[in-house]
Amino acid sequence: MDQQARARAGADGVVELRVHGVSATGPDDLLDRPHVQVAGDRRGGFYRLRPEHHDGGEAAGVTLEAYRWKNLPAGTAVRTLSMVILLPFMLINLAIWMRPAGSGADPLIKALCRLMALTVTGMYVLSIVGIALDVIAWKCMSSPDCLAGRSWLSWLGDRPAGLRLAVLALAPVAAISLVWAISARPALTFQTSRAAEQPNPVSRRLTAVGRWDREPLVGRLRSIHVAAAFTTLDLSLLGARAAENMSVGVVALAAAAGLVLITCVALLCAPPLTAQTDLRLDRAASVLRTATLGLTVLVWGYILTSSASWPERNGLPGHNQTVVGLFIGQVVLLAVLGAVLFLHRDRRPDAAPLLGFGALATSVAAISLVVVFAAELLYRAADILNRGAPTAEALTTSPPRSCIWIIIGFSLAVLATLAVAGVVSLTSRPGRNRAAASIVARDFPDAPVDARPRLRQVRRTIARARFTERLVLLAVLYAVLAGLGMTTVALGLVRTPPDELIQRYVGLPASLVNFGVGVGSYLIAAIFVGLIIGGIFAYRTPGFRRYVGVLWDLGTFWPRAAHPFAPPCYAERAVPELTHRITYLVDSGNTVVLTGHSHGSVLLAATVLQLPPRVTSRIALLTHGSPLRRLYARLFPAYVSDEVISEIAGRVGWRWVNLWRDTDPIGGRVFPPYRPDETPTAVVQKAPVDRRLRDPSGVIAPSSDIFPPPIKGHSPCEADEAFEEAVRDLGDRLGAAEQT
Repeated sequence: MDQQARARAGADGVVELRVHGVSATGPDDLLDRPHVQVAGDRRGGFYRLRPEHHDGGEAAGVTLEAYRWKNLPAGTAVRTLSMVILLPFMLINLAIWMRPAGSGADPLIKALCRLMALTVTGMYVLSIVGIALDVIAWKCMSSPDCLAGRSWLSWLGDRPAGLRLAVLALAPVAAISLVWAISARPALTFQTSRAAEQPNPVSRRLTAVGRWDREPLVGRLRSIHVAAAFTTLDLSLLGARAAENMSVGVVALAAAAGLVLITCVALLCAPPLTAQTDLRLDRAASVLRTATLGLTVLVWGYILTSSASWPERNGLPGHNQTVVGLFIGQVVLLAVLGAVLFLHRDRRPDAAPLLGFGALATSVAAISLVVVFAAELLYRAADILNRGAPTAEALTTSPPRSCIWIIIGFSLAVLATLAVAGVVSLTSRPGRNRAAASIVARDFPDAPVDARPRLRQVRRTIARARFTERLVLLAVLYAVLAGLGMTTVALGLVRTPPDELIQRYVGLPASLVNFGVGVGSYLIAAIFVGLIIGGIFAYRTPGFRRYVGVLWDLGTFWPRAAHPFAPPCYAERAVPELTHRITYLVDSGNTVVLTGHSHGSVLLAATVLQLPPRVTSRIALLTHGSPLRRLYARLFPAYVSDEVISEIAGRVGWRWVNLWRDTDPIGGRVFPPYRPDETPTAVVQKAPVDRRLRDPSGVIAPSSDIFPPPIKGHSPCEADEAFEEAVRDLGDRLGAAEQT
């Protein structure tokens, strides 16, 4: 094909469509030449080389095109910061997708995940209530020492308690409105069209991701969570009022608020919640949200105009009990979820250990994160208002005792997990080193003596890469330890301060306990600041994007099925956009070789499952650094499994090549090693798919350089000769299929 033909849309030719991974910055990395956008918008789209830059840039008859999606999960620092704020919501939403495969308890697991998501919303509200109403409105404004020199607070200090609470209740209202507004952003910014012959979606397969138009579900969940959030604020205000004056108005408003919460729980547990088109459910959720907003206005007005006396206590009445009660409820839900997952675990002899328990680990991570951040905000606010004095010596503005226990439990869980991780790293190192030494000996049998330092470096890289499999075990261990640590929150109901209680029954000096609490608090603050910094630089610096951005991309790949305040799912745009473009290219007379690196291979896998047979008969698939089996099959067994991967291969006629390296800590094989009981047909089909690349290509410097070839690990393979050979191979197989 001549240059002029290749410069056109690519009719009657071969198009190589490249999809980058999390570490790429976009078309610059993929094309490495001046390019022009041919479809899409500034957040994501398709790019091709400029016509005047084709010479030497492509194989004969192949048009190179790149899909840029990196700005779909997060394109700006503001958006990234919003994702950091919504991290607990994103994690608890991820849990519902991590349930085990073939489980008969799907409805129960989904209900438990959605109920835990509701408790995360409640804890978010209670954290703001604790700062604004408990620490500031109640404790600080009741203390002349706390108000001294603070004009921004003293103007409310001599006002009635009802007025103080009503004014500062606007802070939780603003916090709820913030996440409400962020979550209401549309996940899709364009209209997609779907071909009539597309296969029907399979609810338990990766097929569900790109085809799932779940805006009705997200809207219902959003209304339910907004209603529950405002109801939590209402009950906090009414609980403080009821401590001194249990009037008819308080009882009536509290009963209405309780009815709202019961309705929220019932709707979340009802299977019809996920119905695509049910206007009755939409209206019911909308009416519930509107009624709750009206109830909040009534509660706010009642508190503002209440003339009865308020109790004089150290702390907002009922707040500490509410926090502890919610913690206990979360622990109970986690225990039930763990029991259900254990009873419905995969009992096959060859099943990976702890497969399907990712839902439990992620739920614990989400709950512990929101609980710990809430405790840290309360603790830090109290510390600032105490003017730097130790919290134990300034009880007038001290945080609830439950916050201290949270910091203690979380710190112990983190330290214990780090200690076990160190032990696991040390104990597994000999085995990983032996495996790495065997690989190096096979790859470089004739290495010269002066290459020994380089060989040791390669062995260490391979050994580190093989530690990935231990991370699942450590995540489940942290879930267990954090769950146990959360049970200590119940000690917040004890009137004795934590330092005195630990000194009495454990024997540690109270001063040491207070020092440990302070260190734990700063540890939590460091984690929070680190997340913010990582979020800012994750999409600006390739190194941060590779190791931090992968968390955002993985979390926002899945639709919002449990928590509506999670960041929008970018796959709901990327997969239909890829589907539309590939269909257009095939309908224009082209054959298409799809190449995807890292997470780009997951997007392509989901896309292949959307394409009709007339399109899949003219495409081939090339993946490199793919986490499909190594990570996704472990974390999401209900949606990515050997059966699903085989289905993807079958749809493209087994025209699939997967390149992988032993030095890669993320990517790997897409098919397991051959088993003795496999049929010859299955072995022949899988044989061409997984192709292992030796990394590095050599351990001594070539004659043209003074440095040996680099260790590439998880880097893309586009510059490797094996990549070009695979593209040619797939192109030839497509051509042969066209002729038959």
